[in-house]
Amino acid sequence: MREYLEKVRKTVPLVHNITNYVTVNDVANVILACGGSPIMSDEAEDVEDITAVCGGLNINIGTLHKTSIEAMFRAGRKANELGHPVLLDPVGAGASALRTSTALGLMRELNLAVIRGNISEIKTLAKGSGTTKGVDADAADAVTEENLDESISFVKSFAKACGSIIAVTGAIDLVTDGSACYVIRNGRPEMGKITGTGCQLSGMMTAYAAANPEHPLEAAAAAVCVMGLAGEIGWSRMQEGDGNATYRNRIIDAVYNMTGEDLEKGAKYEVR
Repeated sequence: MREYLEKVRKTVPLVHNITNYVTVNDVANVILACGGSPIMSDEAEDVEDITAVCGGLNINIGTLHKTSIEAMFRAGRKANELGHPVLLDPVGAGASALRTSTALGLMRELNLAVIRGNISEIKTLAKGSGTTKGVDADAADAVTEENLDESISFVKSFAKACGSIIAVTGAIDLVTDGSACYVIRNGRPEMGKITGTGCQLSGMMTAYAAANPEHPLEAAAAAVCVMGLAGEIGWSRMQEGDGNATYRNRIIDAVYNMTGEDLEKGAKYEVR
């Protein structure tokens, strides 16, 4: 895990983000905190030039509009042409027909290095339809110790079918390329009370993918561990009177201050 964190800090990858306006500032800040450099652009006439100078593309469908959808496809095709990793965060896939069809269209037309979402979003993409609780996972879909073997089998099968690394985040995180699956148990339940921890992780994961092209699975898993561990560290520093706004800042600060040694000591994972 350590080498993937340190490679991001050493190479400072530039990440193009077409993301949602709810969390755009936090995404930019966490990419800076992990050692990358963010740039935001969702204007269709702008994105091809922007993506051409970046090392990776983060596509987040959280607040779709017609021009941003066009931008996603144009930027994605340019990134594919240049061999840059493209990450898809299918926020709320299953909550509306537009979100679901857009995510499925991006999967069909683009070579996606990573798809990162909650379990309900990933199941929606795998089945071609589904439901979510707004932009949150349906409790009935949750990955638990009881259904872990079944969940690992599902995400491995989906990764093989679509040719992408699949990262499912929740109480237990699963990251797989279809062969090996990282089962990660870092994090805090309170992270779910902050808008955008998943969006932040997608931005950071794109930076890790861009900085570690020879090890995409391991880099994706490392990013998940970093975010979960930052949630643990940030929570340990909460004081009386602190709330979710403070917790958000403490998580970003923990990412900023995390060393490779911290990650090696704190990462909780197994490979199945």
